[in-house]
Amino acid sequence: MYRAKDFQAIMMDLDGTLLDTLQDLADSMNDTLRSFGFPVHQLEKYKYFVGDGMTNLVIRSLPDSAKTDAGLISRCLEVMRKNYGRNWNVKTRPYPAIPQLLDALAARGLKMAILSNKPQDFTQKAVEGLLPAWRFDAVVGERPPIPRKPDPSSALEIANRFGIEPAGFLYLGDTSTDMKTANAAGMYAVGALWGFRQAEELVESGAQRLIAKPSELLELL
Repeated sequence: MYRAKDFQAIMMDLDGTLLDTLQDLADSMNDTLRSFGFPVHQLEKYKYFVGDGMTNLVIRSLPDSAKTDAGLISRCLEVMRKNYGRNWNVKTRPYPAIPQLLDALAARGLKMAILSNKPQDFTQKAVEGLLPAWRFDAVVGERPPIPRKPDPSSALEIANRFGIEPAGFLYLGDTSTDMKTANAAGMYAVGALWGFRQAEELVESGAQRLIAKPSELLELL
């Protein structure tokens, strides 16, 4: 059983955990698909397209006949980056009660890190633009050639930077990718049920606890 003294830091996913980014991602990707003459998708499908980086979002969104065309994928990715660069903060907002959670974590003196599969530039922009009131000790997005989550490399890099053993981290995320990352890094995996995926996926992927609202996280600390 973990007690308050066991956690010295908290690592958090961004999309689907702190920020509700789904509509802006879906709108940007659908605009990209339209520009290439491809069918678009309903918002619900994007809950399963996102989470593993922008390149995978593009590939998952394309028709099956286009998924193996490397040149087309590259062109679609370029257009998607431009579209998302214009639209990333149209509807994206922190989830309800996230500001109060971050206030409480800061008050407890916990080191806070954000680890996302969103490209580094967009990760930094989202944190600076939508979460400016809080100090994060690390903000890390996708940075090729470093492997993206669920590879634990970036999570372990942050732990090393903080000088804290992985077991001292509580890891909060909303997808199987996050739960696998936490377990691979030796961190305590907590699944956020307000995000993009269902409880069954989180449990099957190694969630050690599930929480239905942000305030429940404080009960684990």
